[in-house]
Order: sequence, then structure tokens, then C-alpha cells
Amino acid sequence: MASMSSVPRPKHITDRYKIIGFISSGTYGRVYKAKGKNGHVGEFAIKKFKPDKEGEVGYTGISQSAIREMALCTELSHPNVVHTVEIILENKCIYIVFEYAEHDLLQIIHHHSQPNRAAIPARSIKSIMYQLLHGLLYLHRNWVMHRDLKPANIMVTSKGEVKIGDLGLARLFQRPLNTLFTGDKVVVTIWYRAPELLLGARHYTPAIDLWAVGCIFAELLSLRPIFKGEEAKMDNKKSVPFQRNQMQKIAEILGLPTKDHWPLLSSMPEYAQLANLSAGNSRVASPQTLHKWYWNIVHMNKYPSDPASMTPGKEGLALLKGLLEYDPQKRLTAEQALQHPYFTDDDKPGENCFEGSGIEYPLRRVSQEDNDIRTSSLPGTKRSGLPDDSYGGRPAKRLKEA
Repeated sequence: MASMSSVPRPKHITDRYKIIGFISSGTYGRVYKAKGKNGHVGEFAIKKFKPDKEGEVGYTGISQSAIREMALCTELSHPNVVHTVEIILENKCIYIVFEYAEHDLLQIIHHHSQPNRAAIPARSIKSIMYQLLHGLLYLHRNWVMHRDLKPANIMVTSKGEVKIGDLGLARLFQRPLNTLFTGDKVVVTIWYRAPELLLGARHYTPAIDLWAVGCIFAELLSLRPIFKGEEAKMDNKKSVPFQRNQMQKIAEILGLPTKDHWPLLSSMPEYAQLANLSAGNSRVASPQTLHKWYWNIVHMNKYPSDPASMTPGKEGLALLKGLLEYDPQKRLTAEQALQHPYFTDDDKPGENCFEGSGIEYPLRRVSQEDNDIRTSSLPGTKRSGLPDDSYGGRPAKRLKEA
């Protein structure tokens, strides 16, 4: 029988990391910046998941989102996907420790959108898109759909490395037990949601991620969301409403989709809603066209006319059109996008999106408030009837897809 001294000591988050401050919070938990200690060198982002709903019934366990993210993060490894350092289970809480990135795309966009600031350099945008598509290609080749790509979920390190983060809504799509619609009727933040999702598609593909990449590309160019609609909330019956306003915003630039161009359009559950979408909306009846939108942005950004200076150019427009394609079967894949002339002609994209820009971006804001990692457990967990060491601080094992 092993002696008590040979039993490994459980990991405790505060033994290994010094919490610097609070970064952000979301539906499932909170994110903190930390520094390693006791021989653990470097800066890290620690995501603390809340236990699932607690109340009179008692502790109900770990959220499905946390389980999915743990399962995927421990299996994935790519320079353009945020690296998972370790997972610690302690006092009914899950801590996922990630490499730290000093910026995200939303912060960079906001920096440039301030008055009297120049647009994001075209060379930086090309590098960001190139790295983002490489990370997405890796995910798709490993049968992972991200399903929530948006600027806030794309991290950027101080070295200009772009990394896809936040896999909380990601799903394996190789052999789903049910249609992905069954368990997750709403995916992707509304402004980046693909038209097949807006039209109620019961089956969808990784093409939804490429539509989101197209929206991100447009936002990097214009410094504002290209399709900034208002989301219609679910009713008391929990039925998913038709997102009329969001679909209108898309149609105001791309026009309404047609069956001639998108053969499966009429099979969409919300297809009938398109008939009256343009009623009373002259912008839908006479759309701006993506071509006009794009060149207006390029003109407003005043990119240099000097041929030696890179501009988004006509190839940038062609790539954007390929990503913002209504028919998901015709939409560019990540692999096709990486082979596009936008990346292969003229100046090749660099691996450092800040190279040559000379711009100093502010570091991610870290607050000294709201640090609940110092506490040994979340409020109310003792009502669950589980002992405080019910997880024993054991490192997480690899989990199958939930």
C-alpha cells in the first residue's frame, strides 16, 4: 500500500498562477489574466466556468459548453488556434488555462475607428485574413466547426500572431448523433450569421464559418459590421423567430437571393418570408451591391495610390464576394480562399500582422475588480451536497464530444 506521502498533491489554481486581473465575462464564465509562479513561467488567460444552474434543486453539474470546449481544446494544436496549457478541476469549478494574447480583433478595430485615425493597413488585413483562414482550415480538416467566429473571438499576440479562440460553441460535424439544429437552434452572433441559418436550415456545413470570415473581412476594411441587424428574441414558446431585420441588412447590400442562383433556396423553412422582405424597404428593392460598398470603403480609407504600396484592390473584392456567397455550396472553403489570388498575387501575406505598420496598439484592458478566483468556491455550491473536494483538483481527462 502506497504511503500517504506518495499520493500526488491536487493542483490548485492559485498555487500555480497569480491572478493579475479580470478581462471579460460571458454566458458560461469569466476570463482572467494571470502570471505563472512556482516555476510556471509566462502570462496566461484563465477561463473559469461557472457550475450549471444552481437553486433549490441543487447543483446540476458542468455546462455542456464547458465540456465541449474542454474536449476540443485538449485535442487541437495549431499556431493559429489558441493553445490550451492545462485544465484544472477544483471546488466544482473548471479552469481552462490558455496562452495569453495581448489583443483581439475587436480591440484593433475599435482603435482604428476613433476620430482622426487611419484605416487598418491593407498589408495587416491581408496577414490577419491569411492566418485566420489557416486556423479555420485546420479546424475544418479536423471536423470542427467553430460556429461563433467574430472579431472578439480572434486573438492577436504582440508578435502579430492571429489565433482563433473561444471554442464554447464549436461542434464536431463528422458524425453528429442528431442534426446540429436539434440541440443548438441558434448559433453564431447575429451580425455574422450565415443566410442559411437565418432562413432556418436544419442541416448546415462549415460554410457558416466562411460567411463569418467574410463579415470579419468587411469589418476590418470598414471598421464597422457590414450587416448590423437587430436580433429578434425567442418568444415564450422558445420557437426561433425569423430574423427579418438581419436578413434585410444583408439584402440591402447583396440583394435578395434567388432560386436560379441558389437552387436549394426554396427548401429553406423560412423561404416564404423572403417574398415580403422588400415591402416598404427601398434599400432591399434597389440594393447597394457589394461592388459599390467595397469601392466606397476603399475610397474613404484613402489607401495610397503608389503602386509600391499594397491596397485591398480588385482581388480583395473578389475574395469578399466568394466568402459572402448566398449559396453555401458555392461559397469558398477555407482551402479555396487560401489559394485565392488575393493571397498569391503580388505581395505575399506575412506571419506578423503588425509588420511594417509602426502602430502601437493599447494592451488588453485588465481590471483589478471582480476577482472571484481568490475564493475557494462559488457562492452557494455547498447547498449541492457535494463535498468541497468532490473533484479532488484532478487534471481533466480527455473527453468525448458531448
